[in-house]
Amino acid sequence: MVAIEIIRVDPAADRPLAEQIRTVQKSSYAVEARLIGDDRIPLLHESVDDLCAAQVHWLVAREGDEILGAAAWCNSEIDRLVVAPHAHRQGIGRALVDVMLESIVGQRIQVATGRDNTPARRLYESFGFVHTENQQVLPGLWLARYELVR
Repeated sequence: MVAIEIIRVDPAADRPLAEQIRTVQKSSYAVEARLIGDDRIPLLHESVDDLCAAQVHWLVAREGDEILGAAAWCNSEIDRLVVAPHAHRQGIGRALVDVMLESIVGQRIQVATGRDNTPARRLYESFGFVHTENQQVLPGLWLARYELVR
């Protein structure tokens, strides 16, 4: 069995990698869309070009050549966290958040997730993130915003 490794990557410099990340991202956000009952999640519909253009730092969790999860952040905000559905509940999201928290500079770290995405909310809360507000970003599409002060 190959161990899961988490590495920093630059999808803009590696188109096949960017396509793999986008595939995982799309399948992960499709699960969230079902959980929240709304498929208007912008990152669900992001193109590979848009993913490559995002001004964020990237991590991937991989086992061999397979990307099992990815995460990105900018400054002190977690931009995205995605895990392939077949790899859910194996600690991949937790491991990605751990590495992001080590990498993010700043005293206050922010993240948002679907208000009705209970698994993601529990994950962030387990790290000490505190719910600060619910925000309607599109009519009927709600986010739960969190903050971690360290």
